[in-house]
Amino acid sequence: MKPKNRRFMAVDILLLMLTILPIVAGITFKVLTTPLTEGIVISGARIYWTIPMPIQNLLITESQINSAIVIITVLGLCLYLTHGIRAGVVTKRQLLAEWIVEKVDGMIHENMGEYFAGFAPFVTAILALSGFSSLLSLFGLYAPTSDLNIVAGWAILVFILITYYKCKAGLWYYVKSFGEPVKVLAPMNLISEIATPFSMAFRHYGNILSGSIVAVLIGALLQSLSAKFLGWLPGFLGEIPFLQIGIPALLSVYFDVFGACLQAYIFAVLTMLYVSNGFPMDEYEKRKLRKLQKKKNVQH
Repeated sequence: MKPKNRRFMAVDILLLMLTILPIVAGITFKVLTTPLTEGIVISGARIYWTIPMPIQNLLITESQINSAIVIITVLGLCLYLTHGIRAGVVTKRQLLAEWIVEKVDGMIHENMGEYFAGFAPFVTAILALSGFSSLLSLFGLYAPTSDLNIVAGWAILVFILITYYKCKAGLWYYVKSFGEPVKVLAPMNLISEIATPFSMAFRHYGNILSGSIVAVLIGALLQSLSAKFLGWLPGFLGEIPFLQIGIPALLSVYFDVFGACLQAYIFAVLTMLYVSNGFPMDEYEKRKLRKLQKKKNVQH
């Protein structure tokens, strides 16, 4: 094998390790730090460390640790998919990377228009972070999307973008928009505006958390039914929860895979629609023309 090919494969291996090892480290850390429990345990993110701060203590939780795992994993995957891409040579990873780019570009074009073509990396980041965060539950790790604090942070960021684009036609135009179509509806429009990040956060958080809880409860029920109806089997056979074999895996496909991808897609689509629909394109173009005309008048 040529030295160039050996270096290429070595980099590939390092990038794959960057993708896989954070998840392995997260599983190992959880196993070593989680106390043994009996029965069903449904709780929020564990608090690992508390850092004293002047106003409020900073809590380092399971959600933050697992979010960092997702970020490193996504980074490693992106670097692996783009490693070695060059003109004239088509590889499977290049086809996969191009397919992802084309699909996201298509979503942007369909939901936002050509003006927002630069939003593709942001929407891709939303899809990747949301999807991979929810899929962590497949490895027995706490899904950061089950923590309202994490999803609320995303929703607040999206709300800032929505407000920014609504104000591009001028702050006064944004304020006046609350009085449309009639001024008496201004309080209702204001409440609707403030409710946007709340609805986005609670919708995503609630669907992921409820799916996890339902899966755990069904698994516990199947274990109980197995002990009741099959506990008569001789020896160790009576202790095997036969009803838990296969059925929880099918439920996991729906709740952990399909549900995770669906909620990531919904959050991304809502982001695109809220931003693009809130942007007053016509008024923004008129404002640009007025500024340009004013600048020409000053020069003359």
